[in-house]
Amino acid sequence: MLSGDLRSRIDRVWDAFWSGEISNPLEVIEQITYLMFIRRLDSIQTGKENKANRTRRPIENPV
Repeated sequence: MLSGDLRSRIDRVWDAFWSGEISNPLEVIEQITYLMFIRRLDSIQTGKENKANRTRRPIENPV
């Protein structure tokens, strides 16, 4: 069973998509997947930038 806090978070996400006129659950899952992918790319890039700043070298294999 979902806890109250988790349930309210899920409801807020669902409401955000619903207000953006995305009500099909498959579209919601697709959009969340894109957001997760982009967030992962951003965290990889940030890590590479931090490493380049520490070592004072150019970024290796930029995303």
